Amino acid sequence: MEFIFSISISYDAFLAYYKGIADKVAITDIHGRNLYVNAKYFRPFLTINGIQGRFKLVLDSNGKYQSLNKL
Repeated sequence: MEFIFSISISYDAFLAYYKGIADKVAITDIHGRNLYVNAKYFRPFLTINGIQGRFKLVLDSNGKYQSLNKL
């Protein structure tokens, strides 16, 4: 399964996820499906501006994480 979505989280807002205070990021894909994604998958994309952009999340047939890529 593939999910395409845009996200905009400031650096300061993402610190709660980075520090482990919160563990899931709520997203809505381009088809209106709501998902909760483990914040650890977004860490490689964190910059001083936060996390910005359009992403593709791929899950296997069992709903397990396969990949997250910035488009």
